[in-house]
Amino acid sequence: MLKVGVLGAGHLGKIHLRLLNESDKYDLVGFYDPDAINAKKTEDEFGYASFENINTLIDAVDVVDIVTPTLSHYDCAKKSIEKGRHIFIEKPITNTLSEAEELISLVEKHHVKGQVGHVERFNPAFTSVKSAIQDPMFIETHRLAEFNPRGTDVPVVLDLMIHDIDAILSVVDSNVKQINASGVAVISNSPDIANARIEFENGCVANLTASRISMKSMRKSRFFQRDAYISVDFLEKKVEVVKMKDAPETVGDFDMVLQNAEGVKRQIYFENPDVIPNNAILDELETFADAITSNTTPRVTLRDGANALKVALQVIDCLEK
Repeated sequence: MLKVGVLGAGHLGKIHLRLLNESDKYDLVGFYDPDAINAKKTEDEFGYASFENINTLIDAVDVVDIVTPTLSHYDCAKKSIEKGRHIFIEKPITNTLSEAEELISLVEKHHVKGQVGHVERFNPAFTSVKSAIQDPMFIETHRLAEFNPRGTDVPVVLDLMIHDIDAILSVVDSNVKQINASGVAVISNSPDIANARIEFENGCVANLTASRISMKSMRKSRFFQRDAYISVDFLEKKVEVVKMKDAPETVGDFDMVLQNAEGVKRQIYFENPDVIPNNAILDELETFADAITSNTTPRVTLRDGANALKVALQVIDCLEK
């Protein structure tokens, strides 16, 4: 078992602590949180060992799970990597792209592994259809959330939209050509609602909408590609796959067939892939353990995290202009 320690015992940090404590792939050594009151409360309530400083925790583990505010990601990760520790780091990977690039160089230099917590990659609805998403040409995403003060220290693009940016980059095999965006700051000092249009060099267009002041939550993505429409509901863990094929010569009573102006007939049919329930956070943590023990590439690399951050910052730059 890999000895692991958690940096940060906030809302998400406590979830990580609980899951790592339950996992049979990790031995949870303890955690460090700079807020002494919160650290004492967490230790007393859950029984996890609280370390007095970050360095003693890093020295005691094989893997450092970084669940701190984004501004401290770089410093925490650098200290861990330079001590030869593997790092799991929550999204966004860092506050700046230059910080992300340096971490990528550091993991290579010190021969350790790193993974970024883009948890939607492990959403069972997405994983059930990811292999079926091939060469999409239009993508539409909506990620809407009710207002929560937690997370408003960063723009909605880094808080919410980056989830969809990462998912899109994982299925579109092309470089970004152009980005346009607009947004509005309603409650926070940075945009709470944002829309971005991302054009790729291969002609694919992605239209993303994110809001953290909605009346109800929604996390849906739709992928349109030749002969197929794929809908993924990340919130409800549901998928819908609609495909088309050449119509049979003899059409059955229940076959859905369309005929175009040229007389070409196409049949519509549905696929219902199995969506196997899981705990996505536990899965991302345990697949990282597997990557370490088997010396394989993590599912979401630091480069993946840097690519998502790069696009997110480009969107923010458009919003500011």
